[in-house]
Amino acid sequence: MKNRIITISREFGSGGRTIGKKVAEALNIPCYDSQLIQKIAAESGFNEDYIKEAGEYAPGGFLSSALSHRGIASTNEDYIWEIQCRIITELAEKGPCVIVGRCADYILRDKADCLKVFIHADMSFRAKRIVEVYGEREQSPEQRLKDKDKRRAAYHRFYTDMKWGHAQNYDLTLNSGTLGIDKCVDIIRQLY
Repeated sequence: MKNRIITISREFGSGGRTIGKKVAEALNIPCYDSQLIQKIAAESGFNEDYIKEAGEYAPGGFLSSALSHRGIASTNEDYIWEIQCRIITELAEKGPCVIVGRCADYILRDKADCLKVFIHADMSFRAKRIVEVYGEREQSPEQRLKDKDKRRAAYHRFYTDMKWGHAQNYDLTLNSGTLGIDKCVDIIRQLY
C-alpha cells in the first residue's frame, strides 16, 4: 500500500477530531471519524451509539483476553474490533486519508505509510473546551476527561499492547492547548 495516511489519536477534549477534519480539508483528502463508526455499525449490526461506547471499553475478564489473543472473537467488542481492523485497512487501501481514533495507528502499522499523530492538552484547556463543545453535565468536566481518557487508554492497551499517548508510539505529539488548533493543523499539513 503506497497511500499516505494520517492517523490521529487524541485525549478527550484536545480537539483531535477537529484537527483531523481541518487537516483533511486542507489536503483535500477524506477524513474518517463518524463515517468509520457508521460503516462498522452497518456491517456489525450494532447501533452507532453502541459502537462509539465499545470503542472505548476493553473487554473484561481473563477468558475473553485469552480467547481474543488466539484469534477467537469471544465478545461483542472483539467482533467489532475485527470489523474495525478490516474497514480501516480497506479505507487506507482506497487512497490517502485522515483516520481519527479507533487504534488506526496500530492497525495500519505494517500496512501503510502513516504519519501517526497524538493530540493532547492540559486539563484546564480540555475542560473548558468540552463544556463549550459538548455542554454541561452532572459530572464535572475534569472527571469526564479522566474517565474518558482512562477508557481510551485501557481499550488501546488491550488491543494493541501499547501505551496510549506514550510519545515513542507516535511520529508527532502536539499540545493543542499551547499551539492552538490551527497551528496543529498547519504543522501536520506541512509534514504530510
